[in-house]
Amino acid sequence: MDYISTKENKTIKNITKLLSSAKYRKQSGEFVCEGIRLCKDAVLSGAKVSTFLFTEDAMNKYKDECEMFISYAEKSFCVDNRIFSGISDTDTPQGVLFVVKTLDKSDDFDKINKNGIVLALDNISDPTNLGTILRTAEAFAVDSVILSKGSCDVYSPKVVRGSMGAVFRTRFTVCDNLAEFIRDYNNIGTSYASILDDKAQKLSDIHFSKPSLVVIGNEANGISCDVAETCKEKLFIPMSGKAESLNAAVACSIILWEMSK
Repeated sequence: MDYISTKENKTIKNITKLLSSAKYRKQSGEFVCEGIRLCKDAVLSGAKVSTFLFTEDAMNKYKDECEMFISYAEKSFCVDNRIFSGISDTDTPQGVLFVVKTLDKSDDFDKINKNGIVLALDNISDPTNLGTILRTAEAFAVDSVILSKGSCDVYSPKVVRGSMGAVFRTRFTVCDNLAEFIRDYNNIGTSYASILDDKAQKLSDIHFSKPSLVVIGNEANGISCDVAETCKEKLFIPMSGKAESLNAAVACSIILWEMSK
């Protein structure tokens, strides 16, 4: 097995670019997940792993897991601790990292459960929010997540880590024209735009019937006009405090909780 002792190694350079560049992730068709739990999630989901990187310390501490990862990945490399720490995206690296092929879920998307819940994300820009939203969507058994093309990269390290593995288990796709998708969806179900307008329906007053789709908008600008206008219904979350709005991920959690009742 090859041992990597320099940051000039081509594998290290490739991983560094994957961690830092959404454009490069898209071009290469790969992304990075780091840590024992995420690597296990990748294996359990059947994701294609091109490279497994580990340190000697990790092999000593997580021997069974590392041996499983070595047998699963196409290529495996042992790497110097200092090199791994230099490329790690976490504060306390566990010394294990996968390079994973991007997840082609287009076939799954074609099999959307028409009696389920669809979550549409309109230009969500914060990776931490997106990771939390994917985790929440999995928790409430959302059937599909639709991301507008203006949303942040779902394969960003912060999204992958924040999703707690949901990125491997949740059906999602990026939509070129979210308004057009919702227009078509209205033929089979009811779409709701979550907006800051007390003239809309109170969330607590809505009796959701399936299939239903709810749109969560951009953290600063909300839902774009064309998307909001396409939705059949408008809803808002009433607040009694002085805050003007809720964090996008928090608002999403509240809405999905109501929809799951």
